[in-house]
Amino acid sequence: MNDLVRQHTALSDSDLEWLHLLVSEWQLLSDLSFADLVLWVPTRDGTRYVSVAQMRPNTGPTSYQNDMVGHLVPRGRRPMLDTALDEGRIVREGDPEWREEVPVRVESIPVRREGRVLGVIARNTNLLTVRTPSRLELTYLQSASDLAQMIAAGAFPFTDQQGDMDVSPRAGDGLIRLDADGVVQYASPNALSAYHRLGLAADLVGHHLGRATAELAPAREAVDEAVVRLASGWAPRDFEVESDQAVIQLRSIPLKPRGTRIGSLVLLRDVTELRRRERELLTKDATIREIHHRVKNNLQTVAALLRLQARRMDSDQGRAALGEAVRRVGSIAIVHETLSQNLDERVEFDEIADRVLSMVAEISPGRVACRRTGRFGILDADVATPLSMALTEVVQNALEHGFPAGGRSPDGPERGTVEVAAVRGGGRSDPRLLVTVQDDGAGLPPGFDPDRAGNLGLQIVRTLVENELGGTFEMRPVPEGGTRVLLDIPVRSEGTDRRGTAPAPGGS
Repeated sequence: MNDLVRQHTALSDSDLEWLHLLVSEWQLLSDLSFADLVLWVPTRDGTRYVSVAQMRPNTGPTSYQNDMVGHLVPRGRRPMLDTALDEGRIVREGDPEWREEVPVRVESIPVRREGRVLGVIARNTNLLTVRTPSRLELTYLQSASDLAQMIAAGAFPFTDQQGDMDVSPRAGDGLIRLDADGVVQYASPNALSAYHRLGLAADLVGHHLGRATAELAPAREAVDEAVVRLASGWAPRDFEVESDQAVIQLRSIPLKPRGTRIGSLVLLRDVTELRRRERELLTKDATIREIHHRVKNNLQTVAALLRLQARRMDSDQGRAALGEAVRRVGSIAIVHETLSQNLDERVEFDEIADRVLSMVAEISPGRVACRRTGRFGILDADVATPLSMALTEVVQNALEHGFPAGGRSPDGPERGTVEVAAVRGGGRSDPRLLVTVQDDGAGLPPGFDPDRAGNLGLQIVRTLVENELGGTFEMRPVPEGGTRVLLDIPVRSEGTDRRGTAPAPGGS
């Protein structure tokens, strides 16, 4: 719509925003009318119309098998468009048109904003299946007529109703027609079923909807008068009411076809099962977070016991081994602590990496500087846990073997550096995380083969990276001095959901 309006018309950005608001709402008009809607806007020179939007009804057969958006029609070819635009009134004159052996009734509704007619809605009704209308269909058509008059007067859509139209109730979900006093004139079968689930034992017709709703589902936070007013349709609002048996979503639409409120439409939908599933998910998420929290606490207890045991050992080698075990357990605890604070099983790994570096750096406090560059980004829990352990082992190995005597220079306050660099890459088809751990220490001993080394730490890293993460592990000397370790790991793209697909534009 933006491209068509800006290319062909002279409408302002505020006019375009009004058309967007109209199009976000007009599914209701289409369903109530049992008709297709096409929005025509005059071109900049006034000689033609361009169709910028189209809507088909969910309640009846379409009149247009093809897409009409982008079509240009010369002024004069469709006189009803000209009359509606020039005179600013709804035009219903004329005989039905025949399209592919189907009779179609055409009406034109001017779209007004602040006293100016921006365009015209062509309402096209397929008459092939016309029959004697039921009470529901008559209510639909009368409500559609009222909405059309409000559009022609510039009173619809409502600018102060900022609901999510994708999840708001629609006409087929349930419809109630109220008079000016809020008394129910008509309730569709779906609407009546929804109120029966709330606890209503009688028919709705003839009852004041606001008071009946407040009795069935009293307000839990605000006073009952708020429920009465909202359910009476005095203002355009989306809201929910809940009883012990059901949850009903309602949307009230005041009807003011001639400037004075004559009644209201209330659209409603039973969302009991939807809310129940949402609560189950919230409970599940809370349970998972609590489990992570308890695992973290248990791991910290294990680490404390290992420290206690290390203090009681006489062997330096035994104390060192227990210290390594404490750091391995601690790296896992950090991940679970982070997961206990999240709503899903994904974590921002940069914070975890920084905490791992701080924890491992305690081996040589004040002697070797550990720093991180780049960004790990968001990782799944099943990647974060083994990666944190592998990172702990690699950095610990660099500190212990790269700086066996505390560093290269005995004079400076810092005698070496360990740098962890993270880079996300590989593109959307093959997203990867490249982690480089480089130190400027003593380097690898002569003849050292990391692929055959029996060092426990290297075996742990190789197992985690290659078997758990499906990546590659490489250790090589740095020509200038020191050692470089490369971890190349496949990861999921940061912009994908749990199924591994990118979310749709505009939300879930």
